Formats: sequence, structure tokens, C-alpha cells
Amino acid sequence: MDNTGSIDTLICPRWVLPVEPATVLAGHAVAIRDGRIIAVLPVDEARTRFSAERTIELDGHALLPGFVNAHTHAAMNLLKGIADDLPLQRWLEEHIWPAEGRWLSEAFVRDGTDLAIAEMIRSGTTTFNDMYLFPDIGAERAIRAGIRAAIGIVVIDFPTPWARDANEYLAKGLALRDELKGDALVSMQLAPHAPYTVSDGPLERIATLANELDLPVHIHLHETAREVTQAVEQTGKRPIERLRELGLLGPNLLAVHMTALDDSDIDLCAEYNVNIAHCPESNLKLASGICPVTRLQDAGLNIALGTDGSASNNDLDMLGEMRTAALLAKGTSGDASRLSAHEALAMATINGARALGIGDRVGSLEPGKAADLIAVRLDTLESTPHYDPVSALVYSSSREQVTDCWVAGRQLMKNRLLTTLDETTLLKTAHEWQQRLSGC
Repeated sequence: MDNTGSIDTLICPRWVLPVEPATVLAGHAVAIRDGRIIAVLPVDEARTRFSAERTIELDGHALLPGFVNAHTHAAMNLLKGIADDLPLQRWLEEHIWPAEGRWLSEAFVRDGTDLAIAEMIRSGTTTFNDMYLFPDIGAERAIRAGIRAAIGIVVIDFPTPWARDANEYLAKGLALRDELKGDALVSMQLAPHAPYTVSDGPLERIATLANELDLPVHIHLHETAREVTQAVEQTGKRPIERLRELGLLGPNLLAVHMTALDDSDIDLCAEYNVNIAHCPESNLKLASGICPVTRLQDAGLNIALGTDGSASNNDLDMLGEMRTAALLAKGTSGDASRLSAHEALAMATINGARALGIGDRVGSLEPGKAADLIAVRLDTLESTPHYDPVSALVYSSSREQVTDCWVAGRQLMKNRLLTTLDETTLLKTAHEWQQRLSGC
């Protein structure tokens, strides 16, 4: 890699937080050429070595990798707050599924995904892992907005406006994968909804396809104690044991939620090197349980962070998820040293990238990786004084302090203004949907 000469952008913040290594670099700059990080080096050396088309000075900011939201249902942003303060099954069966049954369409997914992408960019997310119907629309909106996305090929046993049965879900999803092959921003995953909505035959086929095509698998798993109890009553097996028998456990599996785990479940995860997506705020809001993060850490597992959808969380704020995850780990373990600020930041960045199979491309500020990065103001009244920028980021910063966002070197937000989406249009569309959906 040529570490001299002309570059597109030189960003000079107060601090660089590369994540790997887990350090804080003061007085450093990040050099970007053709959408990739060329170098992370002292500012004076950077100004001497490179001739930049544009230099961005961010004197009060930390520059860090964009957040990787490891579990979303982006289009459900239109259902934000439609059914609050309810347990999971009532929330789903009495409110969410009926609303989706009436309103789910290409237009719903298009407008909901646009709204979610805008919120994510303004919250510092540069990659999101989505599980929702009409994945073709989700992928198209991500590409249009310039954000990086892992799009799930959703599979369930029952019909929806997207497909009639598991075979059609897979056929249409795999055709979309072929269509998008080689796209720089969008990758595809197999996304069976959950063990209780997908039968053995489709799950076995998904396991085969994952191995043959080297595709990640993204599934809700052990989300509640009730799910596990019912599975044992119906099948005689815990859900994760059933997935093992069907050939789905492995390093390409991303298991979401994982709140109801015993020691044997954790041992299986460790044996097969399963990835975990921890969604602390959604799990708390639905009273679904708490993922035993410190026990999973002790078992050596890769743990990423996700927001879940806005219908069950009410926001897509990864800064909030980091803080909640860190505090929960301390409170549940009784050890204030568990899940440090640096570890929480890794969960929101490089761990998520690894869980999606793209850790070689994003998740840390290293030469050769894509220039997916964000700038966060730390010189605000609310974050001052501070003695460790990572601690300030995790424990005392809010998403409103994210000022700038780049994906593959393209600036998607500049000083809080979106550059690829129109805020006025988004708000108008959201209000129109609110009128339609009121009363669901």
C-alpha cells in the first residue's frame, strides 16, 4: 500500500480510537484514499507525507469506527411505540403481527427502512444486520443511502406478502443474493426467524446452503424462558440442542438474544464457536430476560451488540446499547470491573463485524480497511470534564454528539446534516404512516 502522495481525505481529530489496538491516540490523523484507510499516524507526519484533497479538522472530537448494529428489523421503525409495556408474546400476537398483516408491503418496507437508516446514520451506525421481509427493498434502500448492510434471507413456515412457504423464501432470497453478488456495500445472510417458526426441513436445508455457499446464519434463539420451556415440552430438546442436531451450530451462526441459557447451552456455544448478538435494551423492555454476557465472555465467545427493531426498543441508538450492556454486566455479575468501556466499544464495532463475517473489512481503524468511521464531539458540557475518551464515549455521551459519518470514505452526515437522505421528506412520510397505523 502506497503510504505517500495524494489522498482524498485527511481527518485530524483530537483523539483517534482505533479499537484494535484498544488504545487512545492523541494528535493523530486518519488518511483515506479511494474509500480505504491508508494510514493512522501522527498529524505532523501525515501533513508531511500526504497531499490531501480535503483536510477535516475536528479539534474536540473522537474519531472511531462506525458502529455495527448486529441485529435490526429496520422497516419496523414505522411501528415505534405502537405497543409499549407488554411482554413479548402479547406484543407480537396482539399488536405487531396484526399490524404487519394489514400493512406490510413494499412501500412499508421502503419507507420504514429509509427512516431507520437515517436514524442509524445520525446515531453513528455505519453497518446494520437486518432481518425483515422484502429484503430486495431493504438492500436497495441501503445501497441508495450509502450505508453498509447485511441483509437477511428471511425464512418462516407460514405465508406473508413476500412469499408463500419456506421454499419460496429461500428461492427468492438466493436469487437476490445472485443479483447483488459483488456489491461493495451489501452482503446476504440466511435468516431463519426462530426455532419456533421454522420446522426441521427448512432448517436442515439452511444448514446445507450455509456450508455450500459459505453464508452466515442469523436467528433469534433462546429469547425467553418460555421459548425454551415450550421447545422442551414439544420436542424434548432445548432449541440450541435441536439446532446442533440439524447442523446449524458453527462459527457462521449469529444467535440473537440468548437470554435463557444454562451451562450446557454455553458449553455448546463455546464448542461450536457461535457468535452472540446481545440486545440489552429490547430484552429489558419486553422483560424477556438478560443475556449472561460475562459467562459468555468467560467461555471465550464473540459477543456483538444489536438494538433489535424500534418496535421493541424504540430507538436504534448503539451508544445507548453500549452503556446499558456495560451497566447490566456489572450489575448482574456483582463485579464493577466486568465489561469495561473498551470492551463495550469493541462489542459495538469489531465484534459485530466479526459476527457478520466482515471483520477483515470494517470494525476498526486499520490500514487497508474500509473508511467506515464516525466523529463524536467530546468537548460538550455534558461530556466535560473527562479523563479517558473511551469512558466518556460509553458512559456520558449521547447520539446527538455524533456529528459526522463516513462509509467507504463517502460522507453520509456532515455536522449533523444527512447528505444522502432528506430529513424533511422522511418526517413527512413518517407522519403519513403514523396516521394510517394509529389504532393498530
